[in-house]
Amino acid sequence: MTDQTRPLSDSELPTFDRPVEIIENPYANANRSYTTQTHLFNEAIINKYNRSGPRYTSYPTALEFAPIAEGMEARVLAEKDPRVPVSLYFHIPFCRHLCYYCGCNKIITKKNSDSGDYLAYLFAEIRHKRSLMQGDPIVEQVHFGGGTPTFLTDDELVKLWNFLQTQFTFSDKPTADYSIEIDPRELRPTTLEILRGLGFNRVSFGVQDLQEKVQIAVNRVQSEEMIRGVMTEARRLGFHSINIDLIYGLPHQTVDSMRNTVERIIAISPDRLSVFNYAHLPERFKGQRQINEADLPSPADKLTMLGNTIHALTDAGYQYIGIDHFAKPDDELAIAQREGKLHRNFQGYTTHGNCDLLGFGVSSISQIGLHILQNPTDLSDYQNLINAGKLPAVKVISARLPDLLRRYVIMNLLCHDYIDFKDVNARFSIDPMTYFIDEIRKLGEMQADKLVDMDAKGIRVLPKGRLLGRNVAMVFDTYLASKEGNRFSKVI
Repeated sequence: MTDQTRPLSDSELPTFDRPVEIIENPYANANRSYTTQTHLFNEAIINKYNRSGPRYTSYPTALEFAPIAEGMEARVLAEKDPRVPVSLYFHIPFCRHLCYYCGCNKIITKKNSDSGDYLAYLFAEIRHKRSLMQGDPIVEQVHFGGGTPTFLTDDELVKLWNFLQTQFTFSDKPTADYSIEIDPRELRPTTLEILRGLGFNRVSFGVQDLQEKVQIAVNRVQSEEMIRGVMTEARRLGFHSINIDLIYGLPHQTVDSMRNTVERIIAISPDRLSVFNYAHLPERFKGQRQINEADLPSPADKLTMLGNTIHALTDAGYQYIGIDHFAKPDDELAIAQREGKLHRNFQGYTTHGNCDLLGFGVSSISQIGLHILQNPTDLSDYQNLINAGKLPAVKVISARLPDLLRRYVIMNLLCHDYIDFKDVNARFSIDPMTYFIDEIRKLGEMQADKLVDMDAKGIRVLPKGRLLGRNVAMVFDTYLASKEGNRFSKVI
């Protein structure tokens, strides 16, 4: 019998490939409402269940991080299976302007030299980690996040990309995903063309809102003409997926103004949208203290904004992916969801959940095999570790067999609105109806409210419950009960 109190060795890991005895992927088209999308928004139900909870970009969540033991990161890298492809994440923390709503790890600076200095630390971290890894794992995904990744000059972006080519072998498959987050205000005339020439094929533009009064209140002024211009250029250059970020609940937003913003964004026609709920936490995020709380919309108005946004996007043909993501039906995310191949990790919803995630830079997170590791969130701490010739991870989570089981259940509920008991039994050698008897009982009220349906085959999130997928997932989170206070955002 496996000791469930210790980390598993690679030989003890359950397979995450589809079992041979299951002929069809049980998660392909698991939710037939992906295209009809009826009853997504129900105000009474949302008010009843709207509580704080994790976003489940990992399980266990980041609150379970513990200090890492000396030498552990080196062992994790050395033991990484070279046959498993990799996703590379680079955190570029610098921004020239403070957006008052932002809760990201960032450094506000106008010193151009900061990026060059930072690049040297990234190179050192990349070299060190790569020197410990065996074989030649293929890079299937790259993401530059921030901060503002285009704070790097064009020459620095080229230099970083070319250096990566000397350290890793990049996939040339059409499914390879090389993406970058872009602040349209900080985009030089040549940057998009240079990025496309390097091989980037997906971009995400931070828009948040198109109303000037709102933009002034959050210190992020950018015209619709600017947004249309960068979108047009990205399409001309052949980026195959373009995302736009919006936020509802910002100061001076009204139900009508948010509806107007969404209508104008639909006319611009991005391939994907992320529609985030603004969480006002000035005690945690200093920049938010610049926002006058009296200017924020009421909770009731925020809920109406969300409902209107969902109706507008789905009426326009966008598929609701989950949590706060929408995509056109022909986008890779939407296709992966319908085919039962969607995943979720620290980069959100992804089509590359089969990859080990290697994070580089301050605050970045890696997920390699059983282990989740995080670099320091303070730039000086990160630099000091690199200067000392050390690997930079300072925190770790090492998953155990029960964690892997619950991770599998939670991620399938959030990605495919379904968990198939036969599939779980084949992968983990348990009887789900017995193992999860307490969770099934807890889901009884949600079943009565027609948020989920349960039978001997599995658990299905119904259309009425899709916006509350995090609530369903929380039932399977054994760590949640031990958390004190409000450590998470509201699910809606």
